[in-house]
Amino acid sequence: MFQLGKTLVSEAIIENDFVCNLSSCKGICCIEGDAGAPLEKDEIQLLKDIYPKVKPFMRQEGIDVIENQGTSIITKDGELETPLVNNAACAYVNFNSKGIAACAIEEAYNQGKIDWKKPISCHLYPIRIKEYSEFSAVNYHKWDICNDACSLGKELQVPVYKFVKNALIRKFGEDWYAELEDTAKKITP
Repeated sequence: MFQLGKTLVSEAIIENDFVCNLSSCKGICCIEGDAGAPLEKDEIQLLKDIYPKVKPFMRQEGIDVIENQGTSIITKDGELETPLVNNAACAYVNFNSKGIAACAIEEAYNQGKIDWKKPISCHLYPIRIKEYSEFSAVNYHKWDICNDACSLGKELQVPVYKFVKNALIRKFGEDWYAELEDTAKKITP
């Protein structure tokens, strides 16, 4: 771990490679798991506000869940998350003609209907942020369903932090990312 401002950053985001391989995994990270996408407090109202514009890009199952549970949920542990369809797929997931999971929020963004790409936790993946009172921990989340992404990243020589560059800048800013790049140059041979 090393410190950048008010963040503690795991070297794993520099030492590991990663590039999503959607043709192989079909976006399974939006379908599997035991929880929805983590949300930040300021994203809760945003999801409520954009829902009418995102709804046309959603599957009926997701719409039904949101109409029943809301655009976000609070878990029994007090965590903020996107709701799930049948305790599996994110309510906001849709599938393209090739059967690949796609985010309805991101599709609305790509088509110019909204100006918010998607929850920051989704944009940052495979990086996960854990907020503490004095700092944020920036960690690499290794999940076996992403083995193909790790292989492709290794083949293309793209470290995790470069794969999620835009998301890291969105979360922490350009200056923070520039410091991260400088640190990465010192860590890697």
